[in-house]
Amino acid sequence: MEREIGAAEYEVTEIDDTLLGSVGSRLSLFAREFKSRSSSSALRLPNNCYGTSFVIDPDGSCRWYRIWANMMFLWSIYSVFFTPLAFCFFRGLPEQLLDLECVQLVFLADVAIHFFLAYRDPHTHRIVHNKRRIALRYIKGNFALDMLGCFPWDAIYKFTGRIELVRYLVWLRLYRARKIQDFFKKMEKDIRISYLFTRIAKLITVELYCTHTAACVFYYLATTLPPAREGSTWIGSLAMGDHSYINFREIDLLTRYITSLYLAIVTMATVGYGDIHAVNTREMVFIVVYVSFSMLLGAYLIGNMTALIVKGCRTERFRDKMTELIRYMNRNRLGSDIRSQVKAHLLLQYESSYTRDRIVDDIPVAVRSNTLYLDMVSKVHLFKGCSEDFLSQIVVKLHEEFFLPGEVILEQGTVVDQIYIVAHGCLEEVSTGEGVSEEIMSELLPNDIVGDVAIICNTPQPYTVRVCELCSLLRIDKQSLTSILQIYFKDSRQILSNLLKGKSTESKGKQLESNITYLIAKQEAELVLGVNNAAYHGDLFRLKGLISAGADPSKPDHDGRTALHVAALRGYEDIVRFLIQRGANVNSIDKFGNSPLLQAVKAGHDRIISLLVAQGAALNLEDAGGHLCRVVADGKTDLLRRLLKFGIDPNCRNYDRRTPLHVAAGEGLPLVAVMLVEFGADVLATDRWGNTPLDEARRCSSKPLVRILEQARAAAVGAVHP
Repeated sequence: MEREIGAAEYEVTEIDDTLLGSVGSRLSLFAREFKSRSSSSALRLPNNCYGTSFVIDPDGSCRWYRIWANMMFLWSIYSVFFTPLAFCFFRGLPEQLLDLECVQLVFLADVAIHFFLAYRDPHTHRIVHNKRRIALRYIKGNFALDMLGCFPWDAIYKFTGRIELVRYLVWLRLYRARKIQDFFKKMEKDIRISYLFTRIAKLITVELYCTHTAACVFYYLATTLPPAREGSTWIGSLAMGDHSYINFREIDLLTRYITSLYLAIVTMATVGYGDIHAVNTREMVFIVVYVSFSMLLGAYLIGNMTALIVKGCRTERFRDKMTELIRYMNRNRLGSDIRSQVKAHLLLQYESSYTRDRIVDDIPVAVRSNTLYLDMVSKVHLFKGCSEDFLSQIVVKLHEEFFLPGEVILEQGTVVDQIYIVAHGCLEEVSTGEGVSEEIMSELLPNDIVGDVAIICNTPQPYTVRVCELCSLLRIDKQSLTSILQIYFKDSRQILSNLLKGKSTESKGKQLESNITYLIAKQEAELVLGVNNAAYHGDLFRLKGLISAGADPSKPDHDGRTALHVAALRGYEDIVRFLIQRGANVNSIDKFGNSPLLQAVKAGHDRIISLLVAQGAALNLEDAGGHLCRVVADGKTDLLRRLLKFGIDPNCRNYDRRTPLHVAAGEGLPLVAVMLVEFGADVLATDRWGNTPLDEARRCSSKPLVRILEQARAAAVGAVHP
C-alpha cells in the first residue's frame, strides 16, 4: 500500500518531455495528474483532512474540500455576474430568478467551513491548526463582508418599506470576486495549463464583466425615473426599425438585456453609431465616466496582450523555470520530499517580492553598506566590538535567503562553507546521538549566527541546524569572510575573542579554546611576516594598511626582527619615519644581537642613522669587542669608522682579551691601525698571552705598522711620564 502511494505521489509532478504546449495535451495531462492525486488522497483522507480536532488542511489531500472549493468558485462566478443583474433589473426581473436568493445558503455554509479551515501563517509559513487562532483570524478578516453578502437584502428591502438604500448593500456580494481572482492566480502558476490560454481567459472575463455591469447600470438609470418620464430615457425613447421601446418594461428580459449590452459594448469601444444614445443629463454623466474608464480598461487589455506576444513577464518566467526544474527532477528520479522542497522554494521566491538585497541590487556598494543589514550585523555577538569599516565590508557580501519550516540548513559533522545570520524567524540546533536520537541543544532567534565555529576553526559542524518557521537568513561564504579577515587583523582577533566568549566551554570542551588560541597565534605570526615583508619591499601603502588594520609595528618575527630592522637595513627612510611615528621600538634587538641602528650602520645609510640617533637609538652591542674585531678582520674600514664614530670603545676586547688593534696589527693593516689609534686605541694593551699590538706587528714583519705603533707607544709613554 505504501509503495502504491509513493508511486502515485511521484507521478503527480512528472511532465512529459515531449510536451509541445498544446492545450489538449496539457489538459489531458492535468486530468491524468488530478486522477492520481484523487486516488492518493482517498487513501489518506482520515489523517490529512480532519486530524484530531476536525480542522481542514487546505494544502493537504482532502478530496471533498477541493470539490467544495471548486464548487464555490463556480457559485462565485454566478454571484458576481448575477448581483448587478439582480440589482439593476430588479424592477421587471422574473420571479423565478428572484427565487435564486436561496443560493446564499451555500455561501453561508462556506462561512461556517472557514472557521475550521487551517491557514498558512504569512510570517512563519507554518500551517496553523489551532481553532481559536483560525476563528480570530477569519473574524478579523473576511468574516464581516462574507456574512453581509449572505443576507437576503431583497427580502429586507421589502420588509423595511422598500428603502432604496438597503438594496445598495447587495453590492457587498461582489467581494466574492476574490475567489475568482485567486483561481486565475493558481491557473497562471500551473504549468500544466497553457499560460496564453489562462491569460486570454482572464482578460475576456474582465472585459465581459465590465460590459455586463455597465449594461445593467444603463438599464438601472432608465428604471429609476418616474414612469411618466421613462420616455425621456435612452431605452424609452429608442425606436429601431418598426419596433418601439416606449413600454420597455413589457418587453422580455433577454431583449432588454441584449439592448443594454449592445449600448455598453459600442460605448466601451467608442464606436457608437448614434442609434442608441444618452437622452438625459445623468445618462450623459455616466457615459462620460464610463468612456473614461473604458480607455483605461482598453489600455490594460492591449498592454496585457502585448506582453503575451512579447513574452518575458514575471509569471511566465516562473512557469518556464518550474517546467525546466520538474523535467530535471524527473530525469534524476528525485524523491517526493526533495521535489516538494524545491518547488516550494521556487514558489516562495516568486511570491516574495520583499527581498531587500534584490531590490537594491543596482545601488552602489558604498550606499548599500549603509542601507542594508548594518544595524543587524552590528548586533551579532560574533561582530561585537568590530570596526565600522569591517562591518561595512561584511554587509556588502551578505545575501538574503529564505528557508521553509523543516528544512535543514547545516548537517552535523559536515564541512561548512557558509555562515548564516538569522534575520527573521526561528531555528534550532539539534544534536544527533549514536542511536539516531535527537536532542535540541538551543534555539536560534534573530541576530544569532550559525556555522561560525565550523568556518573559523576549520572543524566539522557540531550540530544540525533546522528551520522551525519561515526564516530569512543572511549568508556570507567562507572565502569572502576569510578575505575580509585577512585585511582587518584587529577585527579578526576581536572575532576570535567573541567566539571564545560566546560558546560555552561545557558544550565545546577545551578543544574550542585550544583551536582559537592556535588561530590567534597563527594570525599574529602571519601579520608580523606581512608587516616585515612590506618593509622589505618598501611598500609604504601596504604597511600603512596593515598597521591601520591592527598590526603592531614593534612585534618581532621568529628571528626577533621587527619592521624597523628591515627598513633600516634596506635604507627606506620614509618607512623608518612612519614606523617611528607609529611608536616602533628603536632599540629592539634580534636574535643575532642586531639593533635597527646597527643594521643602518652596517648598510651605511647615514640619513637613517641620524634619524634613529635623534630618537635615542643605541647600538646596544652585547659583544662589542668580538664584533669590532670581526669587522677589522674583514677589512670593513667604512663600517669600522662608523662604529667608532657612534661611540664603540676601540679598546673593547674579545674572548681572548684581544683588542681591535691587536687584530689590525696581526693582519698587517696599517691604515686600520692608524684609524684605531686616532680614536684612542691603547697600544700598550695586552691579551691573555701578554702580547701587545706592537708584538703582533713585529711578528708579521710589517715595518710601516711597527713604525706607526712605536710612535703611538712613545706618545702614550710620554703622556704618562712627561
